[in-house]
Amino acid sequence: MGTPDFAVETLDALINAGHQIVGVITMPDKPAGRGQQLRPSPVKIYAQEKGLKILQPEKLKNETFIEELRSLNADIQVVVAFRMLPEVVWSMPKHGTINIHASLLPDYRGAAPINWAIINGEKQTGVTSFLLRHDIDTGDIIFQETADILDSDDAGSIHDKLMHLGAALAVKTVEAIERGSVNFRRQNDIDPDTLKKAPKIFKEDMKINWDRPSSDVINLIRGLSPYPTAWTTLADEKGNDVSAKIFKAQKANTQERLEAGQLKVIDGKHLLIGTSDFPVEICDIQLSGKKRMATNALLCGFHPNESVKCH
Repeated sequence: MGTPDFAVETLDALINAGHQIVGVITMPDKPAGRGQQLRPSPVKIYAQEKGLKILQPEKLKNETFIEELRSLNADIQVVVAFRMLPEVVWSMPKHGTINIHASLLPDYRGAAPINWAIINGEKQTGVTSFLLRHDIDTGDIIFQETADILDSDDAGSIHDKLMHLGAALAVKTVEAIERGSVNFRRQNDIDPDTLKKAPKIFKEDMKINWDRPSSDVINLIRGLSPYPTAWTTLADEKGNDVSAKIFKAQKANTQERLEAGQLKVIDGKHLLIGTSDFPVEICDIQLSGKKRMATNALLCGFHPNESVKCH
């Protein structure tokens, strides 16, 4: 059960390990692009290539879907980046339903664990396999694998690291359950108020607050890059507001201090913006309605108004 590329890797690993996939459940096709034509999920595309049975329920409690799922007679269900399942679904197989989650549970339960781990400046993350229960991401832990978060990492590179780790972990978990050699570890006794959370990210979470320290600003940018992307508003030559997505930034190589949000162009190539401590240099940017590009290329034709602070 899965939808994006992250889940394809696990499906591929299970097949290559010799496991019989009796069915693939993924999201219904959705309109996409300028023509709004229906587009299948990456999991569906892969499953079609492998000739696997595919179910695409609109509602997971639909009686027809439940009967189809039951008829597959699966020993176990593996969930990766899918939807919240009703009990009638996750309790169906005799060996239960396992989930591969992109964090070291119990920390970073929720929809955006990769993003929030980087935004919060973590130096390590990982993947967890666990049994599904009623409350999201709270089931008994089976296995975990760790991964370092380097200063050069962003959400895209950590996604890829954990995609591969998670696929291997799913195979390890399924085979351990098959052998009956699993020691489950409870996580429900932990006070949820003490845990680091990973809620869904909204537009207001993505807006850069230049009053924060430079390290926080850089972590926000790389934690949201390449998607859904941190953003700010700057001014063009005429003082008009222009929305800008920021994909990459680094601490500026300067001793000069700028006020929070103050913008400065150096040598026509470097775009600096002040924070509460040190300026950051914007390296990769996309103005509204334009293509993403390196900042030095942007500055060849775009001249921001340095008298107007970013906001």
